Amino acid sequence: MLVVRKISASITGTSALTFARTLTTGNNLSHNNGGGSKTRGLPNDDYFATIHHISNIVRRDIYLERTLNKMHISKIVNSELVYRVLRSCCNSGVESFRFFNWVRTNHPNYEPTTVEFEELLKILAQNRNWETMWKVAETMKSQNLAISPSVVSFIIEQYGKRGLIDQAVDLFNGIKNFNCPQTTEVYNSLLFALCEVKNFQGAYALIRRMIRKGTVPDKKTYSVLVNAWCSAGKMREAQEFLEEMSKKGFNPPVRGRDLLVGGLLNAGYLESALGLVKKMTKEGFVPDVGTFNCLAEALCNSGQIDFCINLFLDVCRLGFCPDSDTYKIMITVTSKIGRVDEAFKILHRSIEDGHRPFPSLYAPILKALCRMGQFDDAFSFFADMKVKGHPPNRPVYTMLIKMCGRAGRFVEAANHLVEMTELNLLPMSQSFDMVCDGLKNCGKHDLAKRIEQLEISLKGI
Repeated sequence: MLVVRKISASITGTSALTFARTLTTGNNLSHNNGGGSKTRGLPNDDYFATIHHISNIVRRDIYLERTLNKMHISKIVNSELVYRVLRSCCNSGVESFRFFNWVRTNHPNYEPTTVEFEELLKILAQNRNWETMWKVAETMKSQNLAISPSVVSFIIEQYGKRGLIDQAVDLFNGIKNFNCPQTTEVYNSLLFALCEVKNFQGAYALIRRMIRKGTVPDKKTYSVLVNAWCSAGKMREAQEFLEEMSKKGFNPPVRGRDLLVGGLLNAGYLESALGLVKKMTKEGFVPDVGTFNCLAEALCNSGQIDFCINLFLDVCRLGFCPDSDTYKIMITVTSKIGRVDEAFKILHRSIEDGHRPFPSLYAPILKALCRMGQFDDAFSFFADMKVKGHPPNRPVYTMLIKMCGRAGRFVEAANHLVEMTELNLLPMSQSFDMVCDGLKNCGKHDLAKRIEQLEISLKGI
């Protein structure tokens, strides 16, 4: 099975290269419905090779229109192809615009949809081609194509990141001319832009206007302003804002103190965030699961692993409900410092909560057992996980083979290597080399020869 896949991949790569060369010679493309989409008129491999080839021309060719004219691709030009090319040229603003114009000019049967127009708007905004972006927007307006709130929000945020707040405000005030409503998402983008330039007074006024207009704030509305205030060291203002919003009946989807913890973490104030969480736990409250996960990662990155584990145990006693990300973080850190018993307890708790162990959840425990020299326990645990958890993936097998090799257990390494191939997981060349060399050094020449033959058969040499 693996040999067939390998040969197939080799043929695919060759056909793609051949097809790209055919395009550059200017030969007409023939329709091939065998395995290809009816709208594409090409087999999938050739179709994506074409997109890759066109994208390279758009990004790198100075005379891209002249080169594209030599490619007779009229039969496969459609909205999907144009969109895919634009997506792959997201860092080439002017070039993407030239390609879009070339398609519209040279292919009368092609009618651009809102999807391509909006993708081009985002590319031009991201690359600061503002004048060209507005030309495209006016073209959409002339064709009665509305711009979605998500694209308007993206452009406003791009203005904010560049400090062009006046342009961001003008776009916000004028979006009705493009048949786009001032949704919560659009308000949040302008709020973000105002916070980027530290205009907190304007941001606060915008929220008051938002409420006055009947638009309901969401989690991002609160978090954007709280994060910005915390980044500027204005925690008191953030607290007062949350209290005021609560009094007015606009309670955030996440509790205020969780937002403050998140804002402090984003601003790099780990100790302040930690102090706030400690105060919460003393009062019998537990943080939101997302807030705790962010705090746990920050604590581990700062080297405070023991404290993180103890904090996890404390909040669990208060009724904290971990999610799969929480378990992954905690199992990884407990295994890393050798507290395997604690890692096992956390794993069993995740199973009791209904989570089926996945590879990145049990791999840290497996690695820790191997590091401690407890290979019998590791193999037993691995066998248990193959039955009760998700099937092991390639990185887990590779790690286990490497750990066996480091301990001189080359027969076990060979067994796991063969097991990989039976599961259609192709081992790395380094794994084959290590196992073969180790078997030869310990006198297992027959087994080493079989492993070498296995590698040759898999590679199709």
